[in-house]
Amino acid sequence: MASVSFHAISLSYSRRPGPAARPAPLSKPAGLQRSLGSPAGSPGGWNLGPRRRNLRGIRAESADKGALEPMVPPYNVLITGSTKGIGYALAKEFLKAGDNVIVCSRSGERVELAVQQLSRNLESSMCGIYCTAASVLFCFALPWELFVMLEKERMSKALVAFAKHWQLIQINNAGSNAYNYKPLAETSDDVLMEIVTTNTLGLMICCREAINMMLNQPRGGHIFNIDGAGSDGRPTPRFAAYGATKRSVVHLTKSLQAELQMHQVKNVMVHSLSPGMVTTDLLMSGATTKQAKFFINILAEPPDVVAEYLVPCIRSIPSSQSMKPTYIRFLTGLKAYSQIFSRLAFGARRNRYLIED
Repeated sequence: MASVSFHAISLSYSRRPGPAARPAPLSKPAGLQRSLGSPAGSPGGWNLGPRRRNLRGIRAESADKGALEPMVPPYNVLITGSTKGIGYALAKEFLKAGDNVIVCSRSGERVELAVQQLSRNLESSMCGIYCTAASVLFCFALPWELFVMLEKERMSKALVAFAKHWQLIQINNAGSNAYNYKPLAETSDDVLMEIVTTNTLGLMICCREAINMMLNQPRGGHIFNIDGAGSDGRPTPRFAAYGATKRSVVHLTKSLQAELQMHQVKNVMVHSLSPGMVTTDLLMSGATTKQAKFFINILAEPPDVVAEYLVPCIRSIPSSQSMKPTYIRFLTGLKAYSQIFSRLAFGARRNRYLIED
């Protein structure tokens, strides 16, 4: 296990034991200068310079280059909030498929643990990113060349190779309800701030940075935004703020699709991903009412079961060279109504996870 730490970001890399040549030290790229007035979340105060590119300019470049380079496996996959729950299960399935995975979390300890657990019996490359709460999203904006340039120890060749060949799939899974199941009138400001900054502002920043990065890639990339309870417009009593933020995910995803289409961007696409009801710690912590226990027993599935279905669907999009917006759903309406009918008619799934009153 090699570990590199600097200021707000800690990066860890794990692979199967074996001989590895040590790369030569990397020199600092020309033009990258120290900035005295950089934001608090930036690592070491580095001034990254202008990174955003005009969408119209990208459109013109794409037209000049002709056909885009195809995305071929193994894919490089970044999953936010992937040290537990559905994010962790998705990471495991991508690794099983032979892909390279970046695990992200606000907890350095959880990143280290997840990397160790996932890499025990897998040969794929993977690494972890940890960000402090103050700069939880800044790390996603950093080009990999900066990660390599800021190393305090030599990294393995595998990590350097991982940094230079993106073919990226980004899954924006990070979300929070702050384990708060109360009426909005009883919810504190701190809880509301965590929910909104993570689920809404965080998603916007992740999408913005991913689009800007993918526009510069010959193969482009695919972004998947995960929805949740409330995204279909139905009320979410006891977690109204969470439901409202998840409803905004749908609007943001459609707006980004429209923006990319308006500027005729051909190499980046934003998709919707719906895992349905998953037996995560967050869901189970709210199972305190009769109604909640009833529907969790009927509709919920373990993270591994959901991930086994979703990952092949996600991987099929770049493999088919499709650049059309897609909505991938695990729990469809037909499946939900079928399971509810089976419960009412035959008592199926009663007390499956929780003892009902």
